[in-house]
Amino acid sequence: MTKKPRRVPTVVTFLELTTRPPALPPPQPKGKVAIVKAEHPPVHFYRYLYDAVGREYKWVDRKKLSDEALKQIVRDPRVELFVLYFDGCPAGMAELDFRDAGIGQLAYFGLLPDYIGHRLGYYFLYQASLNAWSHPISKLLVNTCTLDHPRALPLYQRVGFVPYSRENRYVEMP
Repeated sequence: MTKKPRRVPTVVTFLELTTRPPALPPPQPKGKVAIVKAEHPPVHFYRYLYDAVGREYKWVDRKKLSDEALKQIVRDPRVELFVLYFDGCPAGMAELDFRDAGIGQLAYFGLLPDYIGHRLGYYFLYQASLNAWSHPISKLLVNTCTLDHPRALPLYQRVGFVPYSRENRYVEMP
């Protein structure tokens, strides 16, 4: 017997950044911090990051994709994956999608649970936004929802993202 997917209600907030981040740059966090662009990331590594970052926030969309379908996205030259490392360990991910001409999309962004509260989020988001603006874009888009970390929306706004729309939706939990 197949279980019916559970529908979880959420409110999605859509935000945009129409210039390079106007906020003051954050200080370099204490410890060994590096942001590395993952060139041709293997699907298993992407799935590890996606699950480790998004498990608590009900990230499920990419879990529904086959390995081949996911590979087509993460290996697309117009999609960039940046990995935050802290003391040599993966601490976060930022996926930038430039498949729509002139528009950047911060498709996925977050920290692994062990690294939340270490003052890495603002630093990493600011750097990811700068990386996006190194491309010829007119705006950088992101969305967050009430299932995400409670500080996600204020963090995006701190960097300079401005809400332009909200929608009530349901997440289909497999």
